[in-house]
Amino acid sequence: MPRLFGTDGVRGTANVELTPEFALQVSSAAAHVLAEAGAFGSHRPRALVGRDPRASGEFLEAAVIAGLASSGVDVVRLGVVPTPAVAYLVNQLDADLGVMLSASHNPAPDNGIKFFARGGVKLDDDLEDDIEARIGQPWQRPIGAGVGRVTPDLGAYEAYVAHLVSSLGADGSLEGLKVVIDAANGAAYRTAPEAFAAQGAEVVLINAEPDGLNINLRAGSTHPESLQAAVVEHGADLGIALDGDADRCLAVDADGSLVDGDQIMAILAVAMKADRTLHSDTVVATVMSNLGFMQAMKRHGIVVDVTKVGDRYVLEAMNANGFTLGGEQSGHVIMSEFATTGDGVLTALHLAAQMARSGRTMAELASVMTRFPQVLLNVPGVRKARAGIDPEVNAAVTAAAKELGDSGRVLLRPSGTEQLVRVMVEATTGEQANEIAERLADVVKARLSL
Repeated sequence: MPRLFGTDGVRGTANVELTPEFALQVSSAAAHVLAEAGAFGSHRPRALVGRDPRASGEFLEAAVIAGLASSGVDVVRLGVVPTPAVAYLVNQLDADLGVMLSASHNPAPDNGIKFFARGGVKLDDDLEDDIEARIGQPWQRPIGAGVGRVTPDLGAYEAYVAHLVSSLGADGSLEGLKVVIDAANGAAYRTAPEAFAAQGAEVVLINAEPDGLNINLRAGSTHPESLQAAVVEHGADLGIALDGDADRCLAVDADGSLVDGDQIMAILAVAMKADRTLHSDTVVATVMSNLGFMQAMKRHGIVVDVTKVGDRYVLEAMNANGFTLGGEQSGHVIMSEFATTGDGVLTALHLAAQMARSGRTMAELASVMTRFPQVLLNVPGVRKARAGIDPEVNAAVTAAAKELGDSGRVLLRPSGTEQLVRVMVEATTGEQANEIAERLADVVKARLSL
């Protein structure tokens, strides 16, 4: 059976795979496993529960709270807040556990459950496996004063906004900047504009009227077209595209051109190196980061520590070595001095602050790197486990890499969630990248078809 927990918690279609019964069971199992692991110590445990605006989050929140409280855990209900707000508040309020209900950039019918341990960090794989094994098992139920109590804290997001603003320091004014924020009808529809306005930015807000069903709908980081048009229409200096739970962001320059996660990381890495806050002059990125990013970092004397795809692996490398910046091309950026997870609003604020401090436009800052044309093809219906061992596939990859030399890159990667192989090619021209990618995809299909 496939593992229940993915790289970002448990996800599924709400009320199909992700039922209220399951949400109650998994939260109760988490409480018992963490208690037995000594995560709660000898005191009465306390958990924080937040959610994004999805309609299904309402009944799933009730189920999670019921599972925790019936297991003897006191619960603080945060209401609608971004995922990184839950992580921050778990640490700030010295809570024992955090739970976030969100499916991030997925459409409204989906939802997910993500756990944070004390300190606002993700659970270890071993703990997640123990939770999965405990689901549905019998347990001793507390009664009377032993059951958990539930209290609301609908103003907790204000402490999170104050944290975001304070992270910019004394020279973090955004006066004179006009910023369009696309909140994706998601969890940061209040926090993002409040944080930017607090620093003096003129804010134009779009897609910030969540109704439970419109989260990520033709909006946010996965659909930046409306933001690009709005930036040009309003004559803004910068556009920010968040996703449903605001753990990632992309940017748009004054001309409406998209600035992706690699470019954002490059801008921040160069600035942090100059400020001597980039630990070991190293940034952590995944194998999917553009070759142009790699070359730009080398030119600026910055080392790139490369991990597997997934912000989980980026964070592991950062924590293991004390690195202060890492992220993904998709816009998940982790600034470990201020956050324990990816935070789209935090990233956006620091990006805007760099514009204000330097007096440079976003286009000028983004020119720190030149993106190589990148083609990504999915080849379904194949034996993905053989992608790295089939001799003819390997020979084709080797030949393509030799053809590209230092001016391109080839990557074959089996999907972690689907029965397919991803073929990624970067080259100096889109035509060359597309031709080589299609050629490799044909080889994969011919050799590995089920």
